Amino acid sequence: MDLLEGIMTRRSVREFSEREVSGEELEKILAASSRAPSGLNNQPWRFVIVRSASTRGQLAALTRYGPIIRNASLCLAVFLDGNAVYHHVKDCQAIGACLQNMLLAAHGLGLGGVWLGEILKNGAEVRRLLEVGEDLELMAVLALGEPKGKGEETDRKRLQELVLKEW
Repeated sequence: MDLLEGIMTRRSVREFSEREVSGEELEKILAASSRAPSGLNNQPWRFVIVRSASTRGQLAALTRYGPIIRNASLCLAVFLDGNAVYHHVKDCQAIGACLQNMLLAAHGLGLGGVWLGEILKNGAEVRRLLEVGEDLELMAVLALGEPKGKGEETDRKRLQELVLKEW
């Protein structure tokens, strides 16, 4: 699949088969994350890999999207490292690019994933559960796995609705 096809066909996947994401697949997804752009190349993202069903269950209790987390093969808790911050807004944008790279890499490998943000309201509890320091700010949780069917096709706004002006 070429790059544009991957971008156009990627969908948020919320239901997963029982197949585990392999170590090799995870390594490729994490490698793709490291290629995201960041200000001064500071690469402010840090990850906690959550494969344990027990820990995923505890993580699931911290969001209304718990069933997605419970059924995923693994989750990646994505943090902004406060010790690496160059500019908070730019670093948050960089982490968005990092997340998109991981989702596209997963799609390219035949896997699916979804970017969960509602859990941010319980960021302190997630940090405690995953035993990471307060210098790490939760940015998202990615749920990953082999898709159980196709992701939902969603409506997209027409380009004319998105472009404000052309000079």
